[in-house]
Amino acid sequence: MNLKQLSYFKAVVEQGGFSAAARHLHIAQPAISIAIRKLESELELTLLQRSERKITATTEGEVLLQHANRLLEQASIANLEMNELKGLTKGEVRIGIPSMLGSYYFPPFLMGFKHRYPELRLSVFEQGTRRLQEMIRSGELDLGVVVADAPPADLETRFLTREEMVACVPKEHPFANKTSITMDEFFSQELVVFKPGYFLREFIDRFSQQRGEAPTIAFETNLIPLTKAIVRQGFGITTFLRMVVEQDSQQDLVAVPFSEPVHLDLSLAWKKEGYLSRADRAFVEYILEHVSRE
Repeated sequence: MNLKQLSYFKAVVEQGGFSAAARHLHIAQPAISIAIRKLESELELTLLQRSERKITATTEGEVLLQHANRLLEQASIANLEMNELKGLTKGEVRIGIPSMLGSYYFPPFLMGFKHRYPELRLSVFEQGTRRLQEMIRSGELDLGVVVADAPPADLETRFLTREEMVACVPKEHPFANKTSITMDEFFSQELVVFKPGYFLREFIDRFSQQRGEAPTIAFETNLIPLTKAIVRQGFGITTFLRMVVEQDSQQDLVAVPFSEPVHLDLSLAWKKEGYLSRADRAFVEYILEHVSRE
């Protein structure tokens, strides 16, 4: 049993089949099939439940998958540490950022970090905060931005920023001249919302549950430019972080606060007791240094 076999086995289980695993790993399918057959033969166990629709792990396969995840992660960490001990000058920071922060808050920090460390590579992934937590746990990401209200116990976090959540309406909307609106007023309108897993959707869902009434959803999309276009055309209103409305280039949208102000606290997170490379540590130090100046 070797790491290559384990990585192939892991990919087949996670992708649900040999063809999907081959595409994911960018290798030929026969190579994966041969490696898995050899692995099962060596262990004298059936590791995969094969069916026409999807391949899943057997009970024995599930046990091996847990070990494979740990071994592959440790091998990756060992390789990274050895490279750093050799004085490697290049590295990569893999960070996940929600779309609004990625578009309106983080660009100056990312560009500033790249200017200071031009030899380092930045890989930025856009996802909802809940999905980002999963990606940090699985090792797909080194760092991510999460909601700070209830940080998971298995993640290390550092506070980044507090942002106000506001209703976003076109200038012609009756709410545009109000100094604030109530939640009942907001939910009386047709809404444009993010898909589940994003903090703004959780905000909508949470208040809907408190009111005991489902919102009227006109559109559901994670695309900020599309959301703004829909709101501009009067097909619904939405909620954004204030910065998203105030930094809008066309300046034809209005940020209306809620009568009971709503704020969102966001933190930078990584796996607790996990390994952070020198590049990751440099990024954390840079971000926290510059956030503290704001």
